[in-house]
Amino acid sequence: MAMVYQNGNVYEKGKRLKKWYGQFRLYMRDREGKEVERTRKVILGLKSELRKYQAEEKLRDIIRKENGKIGLAVPAPPPDDSVTFKWFVKEKYLPICRGRWRTATREKTEHEIKKYLVDKFKDVPLRNTGFFELQTRLNDLAEKYSESIVKHSFVDLIMRMAQRLKFISDNPGEETRMPATRPIERPTMTPEQINLLIEAIEDPHDLCLMCIGLFCATRTSETFGLQWKSYGGDSLMIHSTAYEGELYRGQVKTGASRNAVPIPDDIVPIIEAWRQICPDTSPDALMFPTHGKGERAGSTVPRRAKSFLKWRIHPLAKKMKIPRRLVTFQVMRRTLGTDLQHHGTIKDAQGVYRKACERQSTREHGQFWRSGGQLVSNRNMQRVPKRVPTCPTWKRWPVELLEKNGSSGRTRTYNPPVNSRVICPGAYVFSVI
Repeated sequence: MAMVYQNGNVYEKGKRLKKWYGQFRLYMRDREGKEVERTRKVILGLKSELRKYQAEEKLRDIIRKENGKIGLAVPAPPPDDSVTFKWFVKEKYLPICRGRWRTATREKTEHEIKKYLVDKFKDVPLRNTGFFELQTRLNDLAEKYSESIVKHSFVDLIMRMAQRLKFISDNPGEETRMPATRPIERPTMTPEQINLLIEAIEDPHDLCLMCIGLFCATRTSETFGLQWKSYGGDSLMIHSTAYEGELYRGQVKTGASRNAVPIPDDIVPIIEAWRQICPDTSPDALMFPTHGKGERAGSTVPRRAKSFLKWRIHPLAKKMKIPRRLVTFQVMRRTLGTDLQHHGTIKDAQGVYRKACERQSTREHGQFWRSGGQLVSNRNMQRVPKRVPTCPTWKRWPVELLEKNGSSGRTRTYNPPVNSRVICPGAYVFSVI
């Protein structure tokens, strides 16, 4: 293949930490052996450490090296139809990624990949799985399932891993786009339903567990993994998590999960009442234990969330005529985030949820949140006097604001925007400080 002369393009990017980036063309071969053009981007260095001409020289060196490789031509992987999509996912992708997933994530992810992708492309050769096949599969899933299912299909990640391991020359998954899906239903509980459920619970153990789930916004795994050393009087510190009756010491979902969880003042007496009658309140003891079975007989283990709700809470909810789909820890967590909009800001909800992103806090767990600008405006309007004088004649009058401009004595005219407040003769002007 002939050499292609190019200098590339150097540009800066970043807000707080600015860097020099380089962009140039790269010629490769697709899985059919045809030459295709690709655009590659590289990071050249920090803007504070490199001048632009130095970044351009560095990019030319990179292009020179890449052109040397391109001159030899990048060979396409040999045609091998024995490498099927199912074989690659089972023998390569899952063994590599399984170590990064927690137990709950691993079971859910492997089930979704098998159900929505492997069962569809199981005997199709990996090199024949292209953009058309992947995009049409996403479109088919979007007609039946919600956004969460389609987004977690892992199409791009699987094909990217196949490209990295040299099974395919290019990644068709990076060109796929998220199709339109049906809206996700995120129900919440009403205050009346919460009061009925709390009043129906008589057992101190169940009442304490449900109050923490309802009013502290802890995750399901965090609630059932609580130990007495997590309780600090006015807050909870997450040290471990529990899933399907197994305690995972020291494991939490994210780094922000270790932040303190505030406990409402009305919930503290309920926790103290359970603490007084709890059989074991040592620091490492579970707050909500149960007896193990089988190999773990005679030991205390965490409760299973589904079994606890099914046998101890759902009968009470049925008696109170509360829909069963509302009595889940996910709905309780979402309900608290939705109610916080009347008592705080998005930042407050982010602190309670212990999320790193405000958008994620309001999108996944809160409903009908007002924007941050609206909340700030409402707080500022509280500082304005309640009585706002009105214009008696309802006529607009031009307003000129004259001020000194330096020592020359010149003045400049200020014309308020069209949608500004009308200032009339005899009206008061309030300034918000």
